[in-house]
Amino acid sequence: MFPNIFMPISSNSYSTALFAQLQQEYRHYRAPIPSRQAAADFLKALYDFSFPSGAPVFDEAKCDLQWQQLHILLKNLLLPLAEVLPQGIENLSDNFFGDLPAAYQELLLDQAFFFESDPAATSKSEIALAYPGFYAISVYRIAHILYCLKVPLLPRLFAEMAHSATGIDIHPGARIESPFFIDHGTGVVIGETAHIGKQVKIYQGVTLGALSVEKTMAGSKRHPTIGDRAILYAGSTILGGDTLVGNDTIIGGNVWLTQSVAPFSVVYHRSEVHIRSAQQHNAALDWVI
Repeated sequence: MFPNIFMPISSNSYSTALFAQLQQEYRHYRAPIPSRQAAADFLKALYDFSFPSGAPVFDEAKCDLQWQQLHILLKNLLLPLAEVLPQGIENLSDNFFGDLPAAYQELLLDQAFFFESDPAATSKSEIALAYPGFYAISVYRIAHILYCLKVPLLPRLFAEMAHSATGIDIHPGARIESPFFIDHGTGVVIGETAHIGKQVKIYQGVTLGALSVEKTMAGSKRHPTIGDRAILYAGSTILGGDTLVGNDTIIGGNVWLTQSVAPFSVVYHRSEVHIRSAQQHNAALDWVI
């Protein structure tokens, strides 16, 4: 028990009580926890290897050394989880790097789709270096490999690192086909069981969520399915595991959708905007915030 925080207490007795509480809490962890710093180091090394900045010159020997170092970083990252992994660290590492080339090809398609879709983009290098949407998708595709390999904790840790860096929250369990485009991105939320088709474009503030949040729904399809070539404009919210947005559909800004939509539909929210001169109306307006 912690002492009453409003009563005077010496630093020594406070630290003793704190350490006793920490010792008790540590016993509740059923699995070891990977290092956040090690996870960040691996993620940065892998992203820099895949999309080098500066003026990179391809050097096969140097790339081979970096590839070996990535293997070492991943194995060290997995080491604290060894007792709860579905297979040995060596096999997991081999399977991850065996699946990585396919994910990299998807990212190249994503990068090209960004360049085609955004008139402000001046180069593919700019997209890899400075576009938060592309970085979030890149981390998702890395985390998704680990999620499919049933590695605990680490996929979600990667996802939250990207979330902190970009404001884009993509659960590593989501199924996102390639190519995929997120513009601006702040506030985008994509749930664990969402399925997104090819050539989908999503803008800031879009939520692909569940109709309700209950622990009993774990493992069930809770998030919507988005068909190929759909466009989801800013602020739209699409909820429910049975909700299907058909191919080539446009979801307008601020739409709230909990039912399926046929292909080639346009769904929009209509609001009224009034414009007048400030000199024509002297009465005070009641602004509701």
